[in-house]
Amino acid sequence: MINNMRSNLSQILSISAWGLAIVVSSFIFLYAGRWIDAQLNTEPSFMLGLFILAIFLCIWRLYKEAIMHMKIK
Repeated sequence: MINNMRSNLSQILSISAWGLAIVVSSFIFLYAGRWIDAQLNTEPSFMLGLFILAIFLCIWRLYKEAIMHMKIK
């Protein structure tokens, strides 16, 4: 019973950490893309491109981690 609760809590914390990683990386990449666009006067090309890249990379890493956890169990 206790081990099951710990496992569930661990999964909830892992999902929360991934949510935070997606939000933080999205803002960082948006800011970097906006800065590049301002320097090159290409708005919103880099901003949107880097934002999509950030989301894709986070989801890809989350998928890889989920596959790894499925293989362990």
